[in-house]
Parts: sequence; structure tokens; C-alpha cells
Amino acid sequence: SAELSDKYYQTLSPYASRVATFDRDAVTELKKDDLVVGDGAEIAGNTPIGVYYIGWNPKGKIFDQSIKEGRLIAPFPFASGIDNGGVIEGWISGLKGMRIGGIRELTIPSDLAYGEQDKGDDIPPNTPLKFVVMAIAAPETIPVPDVLQNLGGSQ
Repeated sequence: SAELSDKYYQTLSPYASRVATFDRDAVTELKKDDLVVGDGAEIAGNTPIGVYYIGWNPKGKIFDQSIKEGRLIAPFPFASGIDNGGVIEGWISGLKGMRIGGIRELTIPSDLAYGEQDKGDDIPPNTPLKFVVMAIAAPETIPVPDVLQNLGGSQ
């Protein structure tokens, strides 16, 4: 996680300045704006990726993000792709077609976010959302060594 933060923090962190209020009533459809076009593979529904993000509501309040205390936390993993990631439809539709290494701003209408669900003070029912999302290649899994059958010989 620290290695990935060192690699990607300087790339993503300047986009935190995009967080601002927006007109909730003007958000009627999914909008995808590529801020940086990646040079990696195009993301399909089954492409394994990791994602860093900043999410905010119409009041300009960040409700969740990958930046904590001047570093990136572990990326959100999509080991089996975004179609199997258990996220809002706005992310599924919004990330497809993006290239790994890219940064995209998503403006998501409430029906592709949480709809009627009340997610607390920061995301009440029928709230459109915005995200800046950076897609990276899925981090490699660190192999767990086999447990040695005999630790130091017979007792």
C-alpha cells in the first residue's frame, strides 16, 4: 500500500482541487470526463483493476476518498472486474472504456448512485454524486508461503 501510495499520490492528489459544489438538479445523466487518458488496457466489465477515488456530494462535501493524512490508502480492488465489484451502477458504466492509468471525473445522477436509499447526512435519498477516479493495474497478490511441515526437525 505504501509503495503504491508513493507511486500514485502525486498523480491523483492535485485533482482534489476539483471538489466543489454543483447543481444537483442539472445532473440528469451519467457524464464521463477523461482528465488523463491512460496508456494501459481499456477497461471492460471483467478487467481486473484497482481504483483510487475522491467522492463528493452537491454541497461539495467529500464523503469518501482514497487520500488519508497525505497518503493513499490501499486501492479499491476489482479482482474480477467492475461487473462483479458490488458498486453503484454509475461506477460500473462510468469506468468502462476508461484506460488503465487514466483519471476520469464521473458525474452520476441519483438513479445510478444510491437512488432512494438514505446513506446518511452526506448522501441523503436522491442525491447525485461526483467522483474523480484513477484506475491502475490490479495490484499483484502477495503469495503466502506454504507452511513448513517440519520446523527445525523432530522433537
